[in-house]
Amino acid sequence: MTELLTVISLTIVVAIVPGPDFAVVIRNALIGGRLAGIMTALGIGLALAVHVTYALAGIGLLVSQSIFLFNILKLVGAAYLVFLGVTMFRGASNSGPESSEETVISPYKALRWGFLTNVTNPKATMFALSVFLQVTSPETTLLTKVGYGVIMASGVFAWFVIVTCFFTLPSVRQGFLRIKLWLERSFGVLLTLFGIAVAVTTNSSRP
Repeated sequence: MTELLTVISLTIVVAIVPGPDFAVVIRNALIGGRLAGIMTALGIGLALAVHVTYALAGIGLLVSQSIFLFNILKLVGAAYLVFLGVTMFRGASNSGPESSEETVISPYKALRWGFLTNVTNPKATMFALSVFLQVTSPETTLLTKVGYGVIMASGVFAWFVIVTCFFTLPSVRQGFLRIKLWLERSFGVLLTLFGIAVAVTTNSSRP
């Protein structure tokens, strides 16, 4: 029971702390609507499931112990965030709220953005790894660990669905869309800064 509560608590903390995932979900929800936000959240949940799989298979531990592999993962993740941020900044539009329905983000594109944003984030890998290295014990069965992984992935997905539902409330969304140009540019800058922060993160953050 203690393990379960710890996993749930860590999942809640990791989900609600603002980061690249949070920025991408809000941006897609505001610009593309509720479906885009939910598909982005689904992509993030699926990516976290990949991290859990890495951790259970021992690949995450290998990455955490190899400076070379860790730095490769870190730089790939940083490059993607910077690319996404620059793309978002350059694609910013000043169309007003009256044309908000014309902005279409396909479900596949939203899913891909969410998945790639999370799956290339080394901090997500370290989160999944730390749960299985520091929270579980040698007596914890594989089936229980898989259950923890499901809780982690579904919990993060559920949180971002809640975030999406809030930011797609008509009054909230219309308010943000009045500053659509600066909103998209701000998210672009934010993601670029996240990417730079990932790139300069030292290896001391590894478990």
